[in-house]
Formats: sequence, structure tokens, C-alpha cells
Amino acid sequence: MSLIAFSVNGTAREVEVDPGKRLSAVLREDLGLLGTKVGCNAGDCGACTVLVGGAVVNACLTPVAQVAGCDIKTIEGLHETRLQAAFLRFGAAQCGICTPAMLVAASALLAESPHPDPEEVRAALGGILCRCTGYAKIVKAVCRANDPLPAKAAPEAGAAIGAGVDRLDGVAKVTGEEMYGADDWPADVALVRALRSPHHRAGFSFGDIEGWRQAHPGVLTVLTAADIPGDNLFGTIPAFVDQPALADGHVRFKGEAVALIVVEPEATDAFDLRGFPVVWTPQKPILDVEAAQVPDAPQLHEDRKGNLLLAGKVRHGDVAARLAGSQFVASAKVETAYVEHAYIEPEAGLAWMDGDVLVIKACTQAPVMDQEATATILDLPIGRVRIIPSATGGGFGAKLDLSVQPLIGLAAIRTGRPCAMAFSRGESMASTTKRHPARMQARIGCDADGRITAMDFTGGFNTGAYASWGPTVANRVPVHASGPYRMQAYSSEARAIHTNGPSAGAFRGFGVPQAAIIQEILFDDLALASGIDRLEFRLGNAFRDGDKSQTGQVLEAVGIVECLEALRPRWLAAHKENAEFNTRNEKVKRGIGVASCWYGCGNTSLPNPSTIRAGITPKGKLVLHQGAMDIGQGANTVITQIFADALGVRLADISLIGPDTMLTPDGGKTSASRQTYVTGKAAELAGRALRGKILTRCNMGDGAQLSLQGGAVVAKESGHEARLDPHALSVDENGYAIAAEESYDPPTKPLDVNGQGIPYAVYGYGAQLAEVEVDMVLGKVKVRHIQAAHDVGRVINPILAEGQIEGGIAQGLGLALMEEYIPGRTENLHDYLIPTFGDMPEIKSHLIEKPDPEGPFGAKGLGEHVLIPTAPAILNAIRDATGARITQLPALPHRVLRAIREVQDV
Repeated sequence: MSLIAFSVNGTAREVEVDPGKRLSAVLREDLGLLGTKVGCNAGDCGACTVLVGGAVVNACLTPVAQVAGCDIKTIEGLHETRLQAAFLRFGAAQCGICTPAMLVAASALLAESPHPDPEEVRAALGGILCRCTGYAKIVKAVCRANDPLPAKAAPEAGAAIGAGVDRLDGVAKVTGEEMYGADDWPADVALVRALRSPHHRAGFSFGDIEGWRQAHPGVLTVLTAADIPGDNLFGTIPAFVDQPALADGHVRFKGEAVALIVVEPEATDAFDLRGFPVVWTPQKPILDVEAAQVPDAPQLHEDRKGNLLLAGKVRHGDVAARLAGSQFVASAKVETAYVEHAYIEPEAGLAWMDGDVLVIKACTQAPVMDQEATATILDLPIGRVRIIPSATGGGFGAKLDLSVQPLIGLAAIRTGRPCAMAFSRGESMASTTKRHPARMQARIGCDADGRITAMDFTGGFNTGAYASWGPTVANRVPVHASGPYRMQAYSSEARAIHTNGPSAGAFRGFGVPQAAIIQEILFDDLALASGIDRLEFRLGNAFRDGDKSQTGQVLEAVGIVECLEALRPRWLAAHKENAEFNTRNEKVKRGIGVASCWYGCGNTSLPNPSTIRAGITPKGKLVLHQGAMDIGQGANTVITQIFADALGVRLADISLIGPDTMLTPDGGKTSASRQTYVTGKAAELAGRALRGKILTRCNMGDGAQLSLQGGAVVAKESGHEARLDPHALSVDENGYAIAAEESYDPPTKPLDVNGQGIPYAVYGYGAQLAEVEVDMVLGKVKVRHIQAAHDVGRVINPILAEGQIEGGIAQGLGLALMEEYIPGRTENLHDYLIPTFGDMPEIKSHLIEKPDPEGPFGAKGLGEHVLIPTAPAILNAIRDATGARITQLPALPHRVLRAIREVQDV
């Protein structure tokens, strides 16, 4: 231990620590400066960025001894209010976990270059990863930070919808005060570590655990499956609950937890599990869907014959006859890889006992699901488990599944201490769910005029060791695999198949992005074969209002034609520009591609209600309880905007209470692009119901204007005024003088044996155009420009909507060109690549409004739609540039080059 002196944010500090301790740990643990985040401890993500002597450094790679005598600046010392205001104004912070690092690095740039250009910003911030934003709004905010920005007027009552208001929860994100799962742990916390399997498939047994514990000072207890008091199983769908919180004698994937070690914080530095008394008996694993389906393959789960979790099907018409009578038929086989969510915040949380109530504060997308599952595992009544979600630093689907919750809950119960756990980056990547790898084949036919006659699709989706959201993928893919297009006959089957790979679950699209790739590749095949422009081919086959989907559902508010039409000007111009460029260049070629999407909002033919409560206190305070998790997409803001206009008050008049299973009704899970639509609809209904109660008491008509003044509600109409004094009213069980609580569940109908029915009440639509440049010698692909047109029904907040589009495109670009998770090999953020500042193209968004009568004020979901067309549009652009048809993703340079050479050799 050494006494090391330095200054932090202008204040002299001394700490007595190991001189090799990471600066990030010193800042967070010794000095309580939690705005410096830790996402990898390897210098890969940049979330720990601070300034040392004015220079940008990764605090996780810096031994504290190296900063002796130095001046350090963290987000807490950043007084660049104009920069922070620009981040809010332009929507540069979404989940916010990378925001402190971005701001600190940007402040150093602005000190040298007060008005930087975009390239300077990309270079200065290029070492920091963001998984949410797609970087465009960060670049814009830094470039404009020192520009005079006009004041943004707050929307008047009834005008919140359509206003690009600042994120309501944004200030804490730009000041570093937002608390994530690994932040704000108490001084008496005990730390929880997991022992995980190094094998994909193995039996195991324990030796003398108690002897090992006694030989390791600071180890409080060791917990195994034998210590779990309830049902040692969890899952996301009740009929498919199959995953143990701690494996019991057998592991099904590499990284599965088998034991918990609870330790004093000071013991963690010398913590070493290599001598832990466990004996492994490795067994030959099944790692791909073909091996899982051979007749003598080992069964991962006894009740799932042939390792088949579920097969989803949609069929109508005589596909064989229609294909046989088609003028043109195109076929393909396409393979996609595991894709890691790669949120910058690894899973983390804290558990403690509040009397006889277990309280868990952790990152999540589904607090009520966490509460129910944790109570079952720990054998507690539901009322004795409280989930208080922390801020969530990205989720994209993986944080729908349990992670730390039952583990830290068990530890807190057994030790009586607050217990915390934070996954390492490698642990997060090894143990959590992935996008399903898919092996798909399809045939599509069309007539001489380019009208689609039939499609036949089959796909094997590697769902890994446990079910997770595999059933949802298997059911959703067949509904969507046609794309938003008319088809005279259709057959689609998706099979979720178990292997000893990591569990594949929810990831922004539930398998639909994979299916869209093969469908859109084949549409290009057919357009080229029939001699029809590729954009016009899609327009000619696109759904219109009144058409029937492949499930027989009559569609309305269909915006796909409008989306495609919005791309036409750039489509035509780019063709001309590319032809001229390619004539002059041999080594590098340019191409353009287009692809479409549609996406049903909410669960597939299953209930998924949301409930909203709102009330006015006796003191006249208007409170909105909304339980929808905001993981960066903007639910806190958008749902409040909807409620404000439904009630008819100013946005500024509303106080928000966010997700907490003790304080807010269930807003359902944040997935399936459902929150703006489903919880937003509940907010609209609650706002209208509360408005109705107020107007009745005031004896006013529906045209009255409401305002909150001096602790009272004032209603005005046609020169008349009425005043409602809440303090004069009796309060309800929640402490409100006047209140409303409303629920909404989308009206759907089950799918029959042929997949016919009404799986979703609302669909969103979109189309994207991608322009690429391909190095014909190296196979490298650079995406130059993307235009994205998305039908959102009604734009609630245009800045947040654009942010969702840009962030979704970044993930779609990663799916297309670089992201390939390989268990045991790419469990970090330098071997597993995600898009950086330098990878992103210019993006232009078109927000199309075709209101759906079922949505709140006509709004539809957006979050998942935006990723679906990106990869196929890029692949089609590569083909346009080179003639090479890419059928294995990601399109790494060696795969692109091989495809180019195959074309050249023909």
C-alpha cells in the first residue's frame, strides 16, 4: 500500500492504495466518483475515459501510481454546460452509460478546437463505443456545442405529441449522476462471484467446499444448487421454463453458473477460483443444428425429442403448384452467426433485506418478470420481493432474461448482508443470450410481370442450451418471413433447435432480421431476372390497405408504399452517380441496395397488457406512475408526452414515478416494439379517464382547457372557469384525491394449425436504401450512405425516433459486416467487433406518418423495425457493386472476396 496524491476536478486528494490498482477502481471505490463507468476493464469500450493532465486516457488501464501529482478530470468536474445542453438538445444520450466518457473526451477536443468538424469529432471520440445511438447525434452535439442554440420552448398543453422535447430523464445522464446496476453500493456490501463451466457440456461434482472456504479468508459462504429453496428453474415463457439459476450436476453450455462465492470486498483482489473443489467430466457437445437433429444425437432436454424446442408454421395456398407455374423462381441458402448484444453495461445489481422484503436493484428490461421468477426460485411470496430497476445501460433483449437477480437475492438472504454482483465483460458475453444463428433456405417465384406467386421458407434457428425466447422466434419468423409483400401462396416454417451453445434469446427483431436477409436477397434475384427495377419490383408487390397478410389478417394503416416512395429520389440519383464512378474506377466499385420490413408490435397472439396509474395529490401535484422500462429508447419521455396530451395539461406539470414493483403497475416488458404502442395506449386511456373525472367534477365539457394552478386544477371553457381543490377531497388507497388507472392489451387472435389468425393488432413498416463502396482486391466494404424511411403511425418525439433509427442501423450494419460471436473465442470487445464512429455512414431519416386507429394517437412501435432492412440492403448493395451474392454473414472481407472470385470465375 502506498499513499498517492493527485488532484481530482480541482481538489487535492490522497489515497492509500495498492499502486497497481486501476485508476477507474480508485475513482469509483475510494473516491465515490461513480460517473466514470467500467464496461470491459480492457481498454476496449472507453466507458472509463477521464482526462489526466488534459489528455484522454482509459482509467481502467491506468495504474493509480502513474497519476501521482497529476490533475484528473472526470464527468463530475465537467462544467461544460453548453456541451451537456447540446447532448440533450440533439438526443446524443440514450441509455447514457457511455455518455460521461463521450462528454469528457469531447471537452478535451473543444478546448483545442472550439468548432470542430465531424471528422475531428470522430477521431477524438473514436476510442469510445456506443451501442445505442449510431453516433450521429453525438457528432452533431459536439460540433454544435459552442454554437448559439435558440431556446427551446416547452410545448403548451395539448401540444406535447410531435414535439422534439429533451429526454425527461436526460439531465442525470449528462451529469454522470445516473445510477446503473454497479453504482451506489453500500459500505457493508458483500460481493458475489460465480463459478462457471469451462466446458460446453459436462457433468460435475464438488469436493470439500467448506474446507476450501475456511482456507480462504474473506469468503463468507459458498452457495450451490442445493442451497436454492424454491424451484431451481427460470425462463421467460411459462410453458418453457427450463434453465437452472445454478446448474445441478450437469452443465449444458460454456459459462453456465454452478456455484456462488460470497466474499468481503477486500478479499477480491487475491480471489482465485482455480483451486475451487470441483471435478468436471467433459462430454462431447452438440454445437450446430445439424448435429442436434441426427437420430442418435444426445438430448439436451428429455421432453424435447430431436432437440426441437418448437416449430412455428404459417401456410396458405398451393405453394408447389404456384412455384411450378412461375415464370421465374429464385432460391438461396443463407447462414447467419451468433450476434452478441454488446451493451456497454455488463449485468450488475444489489440485493438487501428491508425487514422481511427482499429488495433487488439491478439492470433489467422486465421488472415484474424478474419479481415473479425470483420469488419462485427463492420460495418467497410475490409481495416479499421488490424490484427497483437501476438505470439500464443498454439491453436490446438480453436483459429480459434473469441474470444477477436470483443470485444476489439468495446471497442476501443467506448472509443477511447487502450483496452485489457485477459481471465481467467476458462473463457477460459467455453467460447471456445471443441473436439466434440461422440456417435458412427459401424459394420465391414471380410471374412475367414481376408479381410474386409463392414463397417456401424453412429455417433452423440455433436456440442454444435453454429456451429463453426461442419459442417467440419460432412463432414470429413464419409470420414475417414474407416481408411486407403480397403472395398468392406461402409456406414458412421456423424450427428452434437446442444445442450446447449459449442460449439464444431476444435481440431486436426476434429472428425477423435473419429471415428478411434471405427474402430480400431473393427479391433482388427476381427483379434482375424479370428485368424490373429493384425498387419498382418491391413497390409492385407491397401490401396496401385492405390486403390480407400471410396469416389471413386484413391489414390497415399500411405505410410500406410510402416508405419505398420516400427513397425513390435518392435511388435514382445514386444509380446515375454510381455508374459514372464505376466507369472511372476498377479497384473500388460502388453499389446501391434496398430492402423493406414490417414488424408486429407486441407478443405474437398472446396477451401482453400494460397498466398506467395517474393521480392528483391533495396538494395538487399531478403524478404519473409508468412501469415501462426505459433502456435508452425514450419510454419515460414518450409515454409522458402521450399522457400529457390525453389529459390536456402541460408536460411540465407532470411528476413521473418510474418502474418499481412496489410503486408502479406492470408496464410489461420492454421488448417487441411494444412500449410506445401498448403502454402508450394505456397512458392515453388513463389520461382520458382522469380528464373525464376532472371535467365531471368541474361540470365542464370535453372542450375545456385544464391547468394546474396554486395546488388546484382549473378548467376553462367558453369564458367559464371552474376550480377543483384536491385538498377538499378524500384520498384513495394510493393517497390521491382524484385518480385513474387503465390497462390496455392488444386485440389479437390465436393462430390455427396453419398459422392463420391475427397475431398482432398493429404493424410498423419501413424501407432502407444503402450505398456501399467495395474494394475489389481486398474485399473490404465501406457503407457510405443510408436513407431510412419508417412508418411510425404518428411521430411522438422526432428526435427520439431518429435516434432509434440511427442506432438500429448501426446494429444492422454490424450484423451485415462484422459481428460474429464465437463461444470461447470472442468474449471481449476487441475480438468481437461492433461498429465504431469510423464505421458509420451518413444517415438520412424519413419519418412517415400513417396513423393506426389502434395506436395511441395513431402511433406504432419503431425500435426493432429499424434494424431489419439494414443488413439485406447492404448485402444487395454489395451485389450491385460487384455481382457477388453474399449468403454467409457477416460479410467479412475474405467472404466478400471469395464471392467476388466465384462470380469472376463463371
